[in-house]
Amino acid sequence: MPGDEQVKPLAPASLRISSDYNDEAMSVQPNKLHKRNCIMCCGCVTALLLIIAVTMLVLIFTVFRIKDPIITMNQVTIQQMVNTSINRDLTQNVTLVADVSVKNPNVVSFKFGNTTTTASYGGTVVGEGRGPAGRAKAKRSIRMNITLDIMPQRLLAIPRFWSDVSSGALNMSSYTSISGKVKVLKIFNKHVVVRMNCTFTYNVSTQAILQDQCVTHVKV
Repeated sequence: MPGDEQVKPLAPASLRISSDYNDEAMSVQPNKLHKRNCIMCCGCVTALLLIIAVTMLVLIFTVFRIKDPIITMNQVTIQQMVNTSINRDLTQNVTLVADVSVKNPNVVSFKFGNTTTTASYGGTVVGEGRGPAGRAKAKRSIRMNITLDIMPQRLLAIPRFWSDVSSGALNMSSYTSISGKVKVLKIFNKHVVVRMNCTFTYNVSTQAILQDQCVTHVKV
């Protein structure tokens, strides 16, 4: 009978509040865990980026530190020379061949453009020549010949020329310039200009060239 049905009593208010509190706590806990995981992830990424940045800086200032390329004038020879004791007109050009080496002490290659070399006598440029562009591999040297054409008109314009010829020696100088760049990690380009000044003496009787000294200047 309907009157005989038992009515289930409601749960106490304290139990209902405790249940609601537990539900809220369970819903808040995953949010805190997700936030903590995000903070840890960001921290790990930041630490990794800092380690990479520090490692790159250490490599750049140690292993990949740019060192100055070295130019060496190995030898200067005469390919063509007139007989000054017979022909005082000097209508024929004089040809010098400079044997030049470029040493690259870096762990990356050094790429350079055309090489420019001039020869001077008595403070006047009397000849010039150009060498080909090239690339010196890491820790390697590249060797090349530079041909200089000496212009006789400029030699004759120097008052002391014939007196030096009579003394048997011509004191001359050469200037070589090489401009190139070194690329580190395919990111950083370092432009380098190497200049070399050399002095040498031409022996008129033997037609040999004695090289005295060379001084190199590097600009980065």
